[in-house]
Amino acid sequence: MKWASPWAWILYVPLILVFFFSFFKKKKDRSTLKFSSSLLIKQIPGTLRQRFLFLPYFLKVVALGLAIVALARPQQANSKVNRNVEGIDIMMAIDVSDSMEIEDMEPTNRIEAAKSVIRNFIKKRTSDRIGLIIFAGESYTRVPLTLDYNVLTDSLGAVTTDNIKQGTAIGVALANAVARLKESTAKNRVLILLTDGESNTGTIDPDTATEIAKGYGIKVYTIGIGRDGEARMPVYTTDAFGRRVKQYQPIHSSVNLTLLDHIASETGGKSFRATDSDALRKVFSTIDQLEKSKIQVNQYVKYTELFSSWLLAALVIYVFQFLLSKTLLRRIP
Repeated sequence: MKWASPWAWILYVPLILVFFFSFFKKKKDRSTLKFSSSLLIKQIPGTLRQRFLFLPYFLKVVALGLAIVALARPQQANSKVNRNVEGIDIMMAIDVSDSMEIEDMEPTNRIEAAKSVIRNFIKKRTSDRIGLIIFAGESYTRVPLTLDYNVLTDSLGAVTTDNIKQGTAIGVALANAVARLKESTAKNRVLILLTDGESNTGTIDPDTATEIAKGYGIKVYTIGIGRDGEARMPVYTTDAFGRRVKQYQPIHSSVNLTLLDHIASETGGKSFRATDSDALRKVFSTIDQLEKSKIQVNQYVKYTELFSSWLLAALVIYVFQFLLSKTLLRRIP
């Protein structure tokens, strides 16, 4: 709803002033009859007609008010928006090896930090298909490319380091992601690879997988997560009462940054290092800015005039009060 002539609302000011002036003036100018005592007059009950003598004047004011609304020209806006969206297809490959349980990032450990940041990254996308691959010593697709972000975030939340062969098969993860992206018809196809270790297993070496990604024009952003050096990795055992007990095992953690830089540079992407949660958030914020969907919006607005119904209501009420003032509620003299 919009008003084509909003200046008309100013007319309400004199209307209100005239209404109050006329109302009090009528009270003052009422005809009078002299009686020796008004007690008898006061005892006479008022008739229904007397109680509604004010109605014609009130309806006249209402009619004028509705006429002013009509003069302001209310309009109903009907908008039609054509959106031409050029989306991006993004596959995310997340390392879920045991070392991702190392507790050197907020809120608890590396994998929970990654899940939290990726969840926020997904919320910022609007028209991009996103898929999820997890890998350790092997790789499998957890969610294929989809626009159903609720399904994607639910699946991401359930990701753990359990029930998967251990190791770090970066080449296999790359090849799996490329297989998911190669049939995509999107103009931009992106792979985000997040790992905290070195490639130490797998049937496909990272160099071969990188060449395949490059051949299909898939851009790879690599993220090395976690601090290098000595660390303590949680190990869970079961005690005599069947309770799960967490212990810590010393481990040397390191990321092969040379490999990640090579993968990114060969495919036209970028390589990042994230040693804490804040740095990881900045990495995904950078990727979000680099990979934006192109949206062209054409908006058409059609306005429908609504003043006629207000004007008709004003006319009906005015005619009705006129008839009342000349018949049932006529004042004498």
